[in-house]
Amino acid sequence: MKAKDLSARETRRRVAAHPETLRLGPAIPDFDPVAVPIPAIHLGALVLGPFPVRWYALAYIAGILLGWRYCVGLVKNPRSGARATPTMTAPQIDDLVLWITLAVILGGRIGYICFYMLVNPDQRQDLFAHPFEAFEIWKGGMSFHGAAIGVGVAVVGFALSNRMGLAGALGVADLVAACEPIGQCFGRIANFINGELWGRPTGVPWGMIFCNHHIAAETPGGQCPPEVLIPRHPSQLYEAALEGAVLFLVLRWATHHAKWLQRPGAVTGLWLIGYGVIRVALENVRNPDQGMPNFPLGLTMGMILSIR
Repeated sequence: MKAKDLSARETRRRVAAHPETLRLGPAIPDFDPVAVPIPAIHLGALVLGPFPVRWYALAYIAGILLGWRYCVGLVKNPRSGARATPTMTAPQIDDLVLWITLAVILGGRIGYICFYMLVNPDQRQDLFAHPFEAFEIWKGGMSFHGAAIGVGVAVVGFALSNRMGLAGALGVADLVAACEPIGQCFGRIANFINGELWGRPTGVPWGMIFCNHHIAAETPGGQCPPEVLIPRHPSQLYEAALEGAVLFLVLRWATHHAKWLQRPGAVTGLWLIGYGVIRVALENVRNPDQGMPNFPLGLTMGMILSIR
């Protein structure tokens, strides 16, 4: 009872600090973060599992598979404006998928550790006390910018291993960049389903309260955090729409109409500018990560990484 009273008082204080949120908004639907619950497998005295397959994992899988097939289509489809001598063959793209998958996982996790855990005093202390947490990716904690750096390294490594040269490496990067918004869209939708990475407090009619049964169940004490009990921007959906769908259409215009695949590096440059501008703009409605330092000029880590 005491914990509930404290939460209520804290909630009233936070609501009073944001008068535009005095009205209640719709609550996020009661999504289950687990898409496919696989029960435990009993092999005599050995028990394996259970293995909960989460929507976030399925988003990664869908993004990689659909991006792979879209990339193959760009090489094979003459309407895409690919060069007379394609940068890669379909079998080479098949090999590239493994490079990209490993780069996304390793880069995303290493980036999260470097950009967020080591910068956050509390998380840094926990990481030093329990270093094996660095490998527990199933508990969450992936950085988009870390994954992007990892993919960049993988593209260079793939090009060198196939003796493609600088123009070839830029061509590979162009194909990867054209596919990236597909995975980005699925990933942000999964963030919304999980009720994470929500936006700042708002008074807009579509502001949402990010509290439901599953979010409360996964929170210590069985209650939603007080800060989500006020309407907030569904910034995950903004990012899915802008960083995903809109950016994909812009890049598709570049590949199919402007024929920019014939200009190595052009599509990659457009993606870098497009994503950077959209991410910096949306950081103004996305709630900053808890425990991060107070950066100058109101900047957030997402802004800093996108600008650099």
